Amino acid sequence: MIQTIVAPRPREGHPYPLPNFGNFHKQSRANLTPYNTMDQQTPQEFILEAFADPASVRDVVRGILHTIFFHRFFPSLTPRSREVLDITLPFVEDAELDTMIEKRAAELARELDAERTTHVHTHSRSLSHPVQQQQQQQSRGSGGRGHISVQFFEKKRRKGWLLRVSGDEEICWESWTIKVTVAEPRTDSERAKVRKAMEQTLLTTAMKIVTCVNSHKDHIPPITTSESNPFPYSINVNQKDASWATRIGIY
Repeated sequence: MIQTIVAPRPREGHPYPLPNFGNFHKQSRANLTPYNTMDQQTPQEFILEAFADPASVRDVVRGILHTIFFHRFFPSLTPRSREVLDITLPFVEDAELDTMIEKRAAELARELDAERTTHVHTHSRSLSHPVQQQQQQQSRGSGGRGHISVQFFEKKRRKGWLLRVSGDEEICWESWTIKVTVAEPRTDSERAKVRKAMEQTLLTTAMKIVTCVNSHKDHIPPITTSESNPFPYSINVNQKDASWATRIGIY
């Protein structure tokens, strides 16, 4: 059964028309709360879960990222959708963004695959006792874990007093972290269970994105530029350094 995620796409002060994405409803701008300037230095953070088998990691991660950007990518869009695990999710048709999402999803999939391969080879060489081999058999369905994060920034004029520093600085106003768990089913029964869990987790995550964007609006900055995409973004895989100054891949 194909399920469709139904969600509005909020646009606070957005100069472009809202897309009519199937059953995605327009939300009245009158319901949006003004930007809270008191908390602009602290980004709003959201944590999401993803569960997949090795063959589906890229598709699941891409689907979640496109769902996030559907609500946070402000240029004018032509409504599109794609099916992931029989769930219809929004798709942002932008070549640059799609290339970045594809690149990061593939990078995460490679790292998870390398982690699983290293884990299996290490344990295969070290386990010789029958009890240890049995324990390995019981835990072989466990794949790897990783995360991919998205940050959105606003450009602000850098203020300087003594040094008279000029130019723009980018301040993060929202962060999404997707925690990815990979399972490796070995039997038909395990594959069926994993497939069901994948579908349920993806549906739950997609609906959580909808809930988050509808419940948290005070932190969204006003659009103060005529640029097609007023808010730069970054997508990072397994980022170790939490400092905003070390972020990469900003567009």
